[in-house]
Amino acid sequence: MATRQILGELVDAYRAASGRTAAIESVGGVDAARRVREGEAFDVVVLADDALAKLEAEGHLAPGTRTGFTLSALAAATRAGAAPLVIADEAAERDAILAAATIGYSTGPSGTYLLNLVKRWGVDDVVAPKLRQAPPGVPVGTMVARGDAEIGFQQTSELLGVAGIELAGPLPPAVAFETLFAAAVGARAADPDTARDFVAFLASPVTADCKRRNGMEPA
Repeated sequence: MATRQILGELVDAYRAASGRTAAIESVGGVDAARRVREGEAFDVVVLADDALAKLEAEGHLAPGTRTGFTLSALAAATRAGAAPLVIADEAAERDAILAAATIGYSTGPSGTYLLNLVKRWGVDDVVAPKLRQAPPGVPVGTMVARGDAEIGFQQTSELLGVAGIELAGPLPPAVAFETLFAAAVGARAADPDTARDFVAFLASPVTADCKRRNGMEPA
């Protein structure tokens, strides 16, 4: 879901550059991986690189086609109108998490990172009752906007543009986290040559501006 917006724009750019197009279906990463494992045929699969690596090892992707194409940073958000969330350093983030009544997080890599972070701090037992995991495909920002979570953590690209929330800005280096998203040709691709061309386009320099507009960076 973090790549939904940029993929929509990049499909338009790919069509303008090549005359060919792609139909993108955006679902939560857990569902996407499950569907690939269950045998659905996709020309291209886009997921966080670690999830894609597992599918590659299991034989669900064409060997050697996995290509990282964009980096997405973790961000924090609060409901619009709430007291501003200022996270100047690691201690400030820890204090904000401990002070929050409820904390929204995702099923994806950013959620896994948050769980590991509070475990590293030794406060996972205290934080666990406050955690509210977003259902697959539901942005954490939506939970924050409607008051289901006091603060939320997710990819910047998924928080941008969500009405009713305020972003806290980039997280400090000590607790910053980036997810590498990658694309690969499916093992059962109907048109593997065009799929390879599309994957190469996603990683090409001409896509850099689109990625930055959507809160990401080129890989």
